[in-house]
Amino acid sequence: MARKVVNRKELRAQNDAAEARGKEKKEKVAKEPKAKKEKVAKEPKVAAKKTVRKKVAKETRLKAYWGVFNQAMKRLVLFEYADKKSAEKKAAELTASSRATHFIQLVKEAITE
Repeated sequence: MARKVVNRKELRAQNDAAEARGKEKKEKVAKEPKAKKEKVAKEPKVAAKKTVRKKVAKETRLKAYWGVFNQAMKRLVLFEYADKKSAEKKAAELTASSRATHFIQLVKEAITE
C-alpha cells in the first residue's frame, strides 16, 4: 500500500496557528493581577554525567607469511611471503611422504616491536 504524502506547508501553517493561540492566552493571563506566589522548595540539582571518550584502538601492523597446513588445519611450517615456491615445495613433500594432504595458506600475524 502506498503511504499518504505529508504536506509540510499545511503542517507548518497548523503549527504557526497553534503558537499564535498560545501567545494570545499568555498575554491575557499576564494582564490579570498577579497573586502572591508561594515559595516552592527547590530540588537539589543533580550533577550532569561527564562525557567519557572511548580510547581509539591502536592500529596493529600485520605481516604476511605462507603457512603449510595439514587437513586438521594445524600449521606445520611458516615461510616468509616472498618464499611461496619454498612453501609449495614443502607442502608437496609432506603430501608425498604421508597419506594426508597438505596445503599452503596466507597467514597474517601482528608485528611486535
